[in-house]
Amino acid sequence: MKKLTVKLFIVVITLTASFAIGCQEKKIEKKRPNILFAISDDQSFPHTSFAGSKFVNTPAFDRVAKEGVFFTKCYAGSPGCAPSRSAIVTGRHHWQNEQSGQHASSWMKKYIPFVDELAANGYAIGRTTKGVGPFQYARNENDSLWRAENAAGPAYDLVSYNETNDERFASGIVNANYAENFKYFLDSIRGDKPFFYWFGCKEPHLVYEQGSWKRRGKKLEEAEVPGFLPDNEVIRGDLLDYAVEIEWFDLHLQRMLEYLEEIGELDNTIVIVTSDNGMPLPRAKANCYDYGVHVPMAIRYPKEIQGDRISETPVSFIDLAPTILEITQTKPQKMLPITGKSIWDLLKSGKENKDRVVYAGRERHSSSRYQNWGYPQRCVRKGDYLYIWNAIPNRWPAGAPQGINPKTGKLNPLYDLFDDETKIGENVFSDIDQSPSKQFLIKNNNNPEVSEYFHLSVDKRPEFELFNVTTDMDCLNNLAGKEEYSAIEKDLTQTLFDELKRTNDTRMTVEEFGTFDTYKRYSPMRSYPKPESEKEIEN
Repeated sequence: MKKLTVKLFIVVITLTASFAIGCQEKKIEKKRPNILFAISDDQSFPHTSFAGSKFVNTPAFDRVAKEGVFFTKCYAGSPGCAPSRSAIVTGRHHWQNEQSGQHASSWMKKYIPFVDELAANGYAIGRTTKGVGPFQYARNENDSLWRAENAAGPAYDLVSYNETNDERFASGIVNANYAENFKYFLDSIRGDKPFFYWFGCKEPHLVYEQGSWKRRGKKLEEAEVPGFLPDNEVIRGDLLDYAVEIEWFDLHLQRMLEYLEEIGELDNTIVIVTSDNGMPLPRAKANCYDYGVHVPMAIRYPKEIQGDRISETPVSFIDLAPTILEITQTKPQKMLPITGKSIWDLLKSGKENKDRVVYAGRERHSSSRYQNWGYPQRCVRKGDYLYIWNAIPNRWPAGAPQGINPKTGKLNPLYDLFDDETKIGENVFSDIDQSPSKQFLIKNNNNPEVSEYFHLSVDKRPEFELFNVTTDMDCLNNLAGKEEYSAIEKDLTQTLFDELKRTNDTRMTVEEFGTFDTYKRYSPMRSYPKPESEKEIEN
């Protein structure tokens, strides 16, 4: 009887232990990954130290890239912030999202972002500073068709810099303390839930404090000037001021990584670092050239992704939503059909697919032309080539060259060549952000050493452009129309137009061709004369 009791006791203990272990394993299995999504504002692909830049130092990005996967061919949804961010959260090309894919228009309720699906699946959602915008969100009950909350989730911007704690690198940097707001979210908001956090940095968006690079110990000779800009002190100074603001973004990313490590959450957090579009200098941002749409991206998650890998597979911003949904085991219930494809298998397996094809495009950027017309572009990256369709080539790609004074109704000087140099270029070529570089090009447009670069940035372009971006990232040698590239151009035309038709781009139809130009803009407007050539508005 004693032996039986002992045996029974052993069985009970064994079963209890097995049950406890099973529960523990089950509990571990249920622990879902957090996500830290860090996005800078206007940063081109070459400008991280991991990518080899000599004038930008990005240790936090480099760590994510070294311990995770670095993508050499990540393409933004657009060379402008609002449509690009729209593509990220919906997993759809911006041209599929009507006004909710267009700069400074309204965000409609029906375009559900993946962050809503994560919230419904038990994730704590938060962001700091720039979310999905600029868009107009619902202001009151009259905006009944519009979404009220930013599509990146609720903002936690409680901690700011002031005169007693100001450590900012330059006066152009916003006063939000990104890292401290992230800590506040983790400590006071997320509770015991897994989290998705959108670190929406406003740098390195212009305007910069001119000469901020001097305090950071940078040197003019360090700057690397792309071939579409003149090589002089003005351009180099702009590039170095731009680098200062990238490094500010990276500093706060580093602090976030360190805090996650301190609280034991880093290795259970998927860290995604990228930028919404390219640098805000002439012929980059707001252009479908490589410096406009080719952006840095690195993803770290050591629990399931082998690190120290460089991927040459082309990936698109529309792939991020389905990837995040798959990683978090979130089945979308309310989102509209997703166009992008998850890259989770690529991240886990490391199996490359260099033949993958990615797309981008743009409509309007700023208020830059008569009646707020845009400059519609669509592009495809396939293999070594970037192919661009300028759908209305008779429009000015960077914006109208002459504006109207809103007070007098009279034309301003051509190119805004005012006697007051600070106003030069203020309201012309307005898809180029105002900067010393832009003003230099305009002021010296007749200088033989500068005029070539001025015209590269502002002149009208052919309907089709083709570049081998592995040898010509500056996109200076247009191969379209050349007989030896005719087969490549034919294939890319077919590839691009098939995708535009498949995704119901209204630029592919005669009846709806001008739809994008009808969406209302809610940001400030400028006035321009009606173009002399009616061809600009022909469909």
